Parts: sequence; structure tokens; C-alpha cells
Amino acid sequence: MNPGINPCWLALGVPVGTAATGLTAPLLALGWWSLQFTPWVAHIEDALVLEISASERLFGGRQALLQVLLDPAHAPLAAHYGHGDSALLALARLRIAPLRTPEALAAPVLAPDDLPVHTLAAAQAHLPTLERLGCRTWGQLRALPRGGVARRFGAGVLSALDQAYGSAPETYAWLRLPEVFEASLELAAQVESAPALLFGARRLLAQLQVWLRARQHGVQALELRWQLDARRANAQHYDAHHSGAGYGRLEIRTAQATPDPRHLERLLAERLAHVKLPAPVLVLALRSLQTCALPGQSQSLLPDTLHVGDSLQQLLERVVARLGPASVLLAQIQPDHRPECMQRWHSPASAQRPPPASEALAAAAALYPNWLLAAPQGLGLSPDGAPLWHGPLALLAGPQRLEQQAWDAGPDVQRDYYIARSQAHGLLWVYRERLAGALATQPQWYLHGVFG
Repeated sequence: MNPGINPCWLALGVPVGTAATGLTAPLLALGWWSLQFTPWVAHIEDALVLEISASERLFGGRQALLQVLLDPAHAPLAAHYGHGDSALLALARLRIAPLRTPEALAAPVLAPDDLPVHTLAAAQAHLPTLERLGCRTWGQLRALPRGGVARRFGAGVLSALDQAYGSAPETYAWLRLPEVFEASLELAAQVESAPALLFGARRLLAQLQVWLRARQHGVQALELRWQLDARRANAQHYDAHHSGAGYGRLEIRTAQATPDPRHLERLLAERLAHVKLPAPVLVLALRSLQTCALPGQSQSLLPDTLHVGDSLQQLLERVVARLGPASVLLAQIQPDHRPECMQRWHSPASAQRPPPASEALAAAAALYPNWLLAAPQGLGLSPDGAPLWHGPLALLAGPQRLEQQAWDAGPDVQRDYYIARSQAHGLLWVYRERLAGALATQPQWYLHGVFG
């Protein structure tokens, strides 16, 4: 720790009776939020302490730093604070006269010697004895003989006083942002319907959002897990997706990393609508499976386009969550010259996608017909060897020769493709099999696609 020449500490707390904005661990979320202002954040009793002396200059002063730190538009929850030259001093002032606005820094505060002795955590176990001695403030406790205080109350009281007055260093277990998000929630009442689990999941997602913002990451995969009431016999043998007896789980994946809890909530709602619970749920847990850093956004001098509603990707993911993975498929060009093998179909939220083709192959594929037959259809031949399909075909362009040799994956292919016109069906894509044509008395023609 490097508190600087003139250390300055803040103690942050949640006002009694203030709504926790749906967070499962509001103080922990506030600590994650505070890490962007200083790396020296610790959890002491029911509050957070922050050493901000090294950060004040970066934010334009102490009051400007507090203006950002306590901004209700961005902070995870409303907080009040106390300040001082030590963490214990700031914590004591928070308990006596909490401040709520940055401008309150100029308000008069109690001197350390005038603080009530009950605000020192190390002395709280000895308050009855100190009361009988007439010792009610820090100054009075500090004036007692140190040897007698150590023998009667223990060395911890003296150590806490020295740290509070700045004559001894303060060491704490500093808060660090975890690499993987994990949070659990014990439900206030048993939940017997899976869609009703969304109420508790919403609080877990709110906690996840604070963690994602602190890491500047988006989530691509997460797991919602629930624990069933073990007193129900049918819960003992329940196994949802091999999650284990007495437990169930849902895995949500997105094609693009997102920090938006509303989109994740909608995906969970769609998936939970298809879940049947064999027993009531007691505990919910949420865990991140895959995250990635979000790209930075540059500011434009021109007004940005207003985006309203969900993106196409989010819409597709909601449809997949509601109807199943096989309901929506996306085509992707593959590095294969055979037209029937040039594309693969995959889910928009698939964790493993086929490798994309080269730009040259993708450009060539753009000239192919809109509709490709599942299997080439043989064509009839006129007496002079011209292809027939519901009448004669006029060859307009070609040949386009495609070859796939035997050492490549798949069968040996040698074809000459033509664009043909049919009086009844418009433009068609036909080919002549070169190998078969060399062996047969007449070339063999096939219909492979339809333009339009």
C-alpha cells in the first residue's frame, strides 16, 4: 500500500432503510464499483474503507472525486460516507454523522478525541467496564495508562487506537475483482414454478452487471443453477442436464458478448418457461462461464444514430431461446468448391462455428443461384443431345468448370456449369458431367439450381 504523505480515507456505507436496488450483495457491488477510483478498498465490518490520496489529483480534487463516486446515475446504489486521516477515524465519523453529498466535506466534524468510544470496534466488548471508569471518548481512553489498558482490555485496543490516530500503519485484506463471477441467493420462500425463479435471477443479474462494468467485459455464456428441497423424494433423483441429484441448471449462450442484463433476463425467461420443477427451489446461483473484453467506443463529433429496440442478433437469440436451437439457423460459406458443400448451417448462439471461407470464394458464391437443389436432378436429352426440362433449354452462358480431385475431401467431381433459360421456369443452373460424358455415347446433364 502507498497511502502517500497525507493519507485520506473514506468510509462508505448503505443508509439504513435504503433499498438495495435488487443486488444480492450491495456492499460487495459498491466495492467493485469503487475499485475504478482506487486500488485500496477493504471491507471492514458493515462498511467499505477507501484510501484515495493518490487518486484525488487524477479526478481534480477530493470533492470532484466524491462527485463521481457518489453519482446516483452510475453508482450501483446510494451511499453515505465519512472521511478522516485513517480508516478507523473515517469509519467512526460515518457512524456518528454520515455525509451524503460531496459539498458536505466542508461541514465541521468531531475531532478524534471527542468521538464516542463505542465507535471503536476493538473497544466494544469492554464498553460496560469503560462506562464504569467514566471513559466515554477516544481521548479519555487514550489518556489511560497504556500498561493498564493492555493488561485489562488487551493489546488490540491499543493497536486500534494507534492506527486510528495514524501512529501505526493500517493493513487490511484489500478487495480484488474476481476473475469469474459467482453469486448465490437464498430465496425468502420456496419457489415451485420455474418462471417464478426469474425474480431471484434478476437480482443475481444486477450483481453480475456491476462486475461486468468493473471489468469492462461482456458475457457470452453463463449458468443459472438451483437447489431443490431435499425433503421431497422426487428431488433426490432429479438430474437436469447431468447437473446432479437435487440440483438443476440452465446454460445461456450469446453469439456476441453483452453487458446488458435485460437481454440476459429475457433469454432466461424464455428458457425457464420450458422448465418443470419436480420440487420447490431453495437457493439460486449464477456463474459466468465465458466473458470477453468489450471494444472501446469513440466519441463522434456528429450526432450519433439513435438505436431503438433490440439488435438483430438479440432478436435471433430470443427466438432460439423460445423455440429451441433448431428453430433458427444461419448459413456460412465454407472453403469448398462443390456447390452442395459450400455452406454449413449453425445456430446463431453456437459455441463452435464452422471456419469461414476465403473472400475470393465468397465473392464467387455470390454469383450462384438463389435456390440450390438438395440433390442434382437428371435432365432429359433431345435427339441432338441438348438438355430438356419441361421443354428445351437455351444455354446462355458457360461453361464454368469446377473440379474436385480425388485427393481432396469428398468424391471426385468434374463438371461444366451453364446458365440456361427455360420457357416455363426462367433461368436455371445446369451442368454436364465431364467424366460420365467421356464414357457415355451422350453427355449427362443435371439441374442443380434455380435463379430468382
